[in-house]
Amino acid sequence: MSTIPATPSPATIPPVTGSPASSGGGRRRRFTDRFTGGTNSRWFPYLLVLPLALILFGYVVQPMFATFAESVGVDGVANYTSFFTSSGVARSSLVTSLIISAASVLLCGIVGVAMAFLLKRFSFPGRRLIEAIILVPAALPPLIGAISFQLLYSETGILPRGLQHVFGTAEPVLPFSGIAGVLVVHTFTMYPFFYLSAAAALAGMDPSVEEAAYNLGAGRVRVWRTVLLPMLTPALVSASLLVFMTSLASYTAPLLFGVDQTMTMQIYINRTNGDLPMASTYASVLGVVSVLFLLGMRWYEGRRSYRSQSKGVAAHRREISNPLGRWLALGASLLATVVLLAPVATIALVAFSADGSWTTEVVPAAYTMQNFVTIFSDPNAFQPILNSLQMSLLATIGCVVIGVLIAYAVRRLDFRGRGVLDVAVMLAWALPGTVVAINLISAFSTGNAFSFGQVLIGTFWIMPLAYFVRFLPLVFRSSSATLAQIDPALEEAARNLGASWWRAFGSVTLRLMLPGVIAGALLAFVHGVGEFVASVLIYTSQTAPISVEINNRMYSFEVGTAAAYGMLQVILIFVVMVVSGRLETGRRASREAAQWTA
Repeated sequence: MSTIPATPSPATIPPVTGSPASSGGGRRRRFTDRFTGGTNSRWFPYLLVLPLALILFGYVVQPMFATFAESVGVDGVANYTSFFTSSGVARSSLVTSLIISAASVLLCGIVGVAMAFLLKRFSFPGRRLIEAIILVPAALPPLIGAISFQLLYSETGILPRGLQHVFGTAEPVLPFSGIAGVLVVHTFTMYPFFYLSAAAALAGMDPSVEEAAYNLGAGRVRVWRTVLLPMLTPALVSASLLVFMTSLASYTAPLLFGVDQTMTMQIYINRTNGDLPMASTYASVLGVVSVLFLLGMRWYEGRRSYRSQSKGVAAHRREISNPLGRWLALGASLLATVVLLAPVATIALVAFSADGSWTTEVVPAAYTMQNFVTIFSDPNAFQPILNSLQMSLLATIGCVVIGVLIAYAVRRLDFRGRGVLDVAVMLAWALPGTVVAINLISAFSTGNAFSFGQVLIGTFWIMPLAYFVRFLPLVFRSSSATLAQIDPALEEAARNLGASWWRAFGSVTLRLMLPGVIAGALLAFVHGVGEFVASVLIYTSQTAPISVEINNRMYSFEVGTAAAYGMLQVILIFVVMVVSGRLETGRRASREAAQWTA
């Protein structure tokens, strides 16, 4: 009988001389797999994060140090000593800014929470109309919002002059100016922070908890204090910090309503007067205060959680059955509609007024299409639009590339310093626009490694760089929120089927992230088109964006042309809001379909 030779064991099979598996090819493959093997490699997170960290350090953190160095470079700490010990403009500006910010929080909280409670808990005539336009103030660029209120409510505004004409008084009736005018602008443009936070909290609140409290004999005040308020606390605190920081960074409202003693105004005044060390001192102090509030907000968000353990049904709106109450609700709805739409309507009205035709009249006396014709036919008039579009597009591209990678690193990779990277990218959001501008002036008025040895101040590139620094957090947060809803197992499955990390990321993760990335990119782009606060400190005559051109036209008494530029901004923002809303609807539908399939 013939015997079948035994199969040699793997240990006895001699290696083939010169085989790629045993020579240089195998070593190169192992080396490559070790350092580029995707998330399985211990080096990969650091290889990805290192360039991102360098970018954040070079354009966010290092300019902050440069500003501090500028503030102490000539007289040492003399500027800071003068700032905190003297009773002059410096300390008064800080106190005024803090008071305005605190008052803005209070007023926005009252308006925003009241609107959320009425719209989410009650049904009355006109409710759907108000819900449709409740976020109109959020669509206005800061400069346009402040200008519209100046045209409406200042001493030369439509409403005070109209009341003066009606009552036959010698002076305008109920004009807003100074700090009162600033607070009116802040309340109107910032209450959506409170409304959105409170509305989301109320919508997710279980009504059975309130009903149980009422059944146990608690009154309305006690239910509000012991049930509703604790559940709303996280939303209210987050909104309060957002409003406080936004108010602290406000520049356009104090500029147009003549409040010079604020931190942002003093930064601008000292910069334009050539005193960069003192401007840097103001910027450093304001930057520290803003960063402290950012850290405080992050600390509070992670400190305590208020959650209902009940599983009751969603809240139902209560119908207002009293006839008088329904008529009052209808009247209030119409009044709210007029108030909400008045700023946009004012900009639209004035956009068609002839320059120089509106002096002492209640409304402009002459109207024309020439403002828009001039903007689109005169190359000099169209150049600011072209500048804004170019600079915003460049900044948005940078925000998308860097923001998506940072979001992925923070959400998906495990490495030391992940929290530091998260805080670093949000520093730019915490810093006011005036502080960002001073930081860039201090850092790039001379060449360094991060500007490739070139002086950027006075060039085209400093503008998109400022926009990139300011609006990177928008893309980062939108991408991060989308990534948090994507199951990591999808990418892991692609990797297990043999795809490299780059292919799995591009073909799976990035495609699923795309709606959120596009929404963040649109938001960054539209904010760039409307940016004014940083631009006004670093632009040149060749790089003036739309917002700076609006401001210059206002000071030249070309109010009609300025409003025409503003109307173009508003139209662009409304288009972006519609597109973003459809993207969000599609993303929600896809998520629900995926959950239903699962």
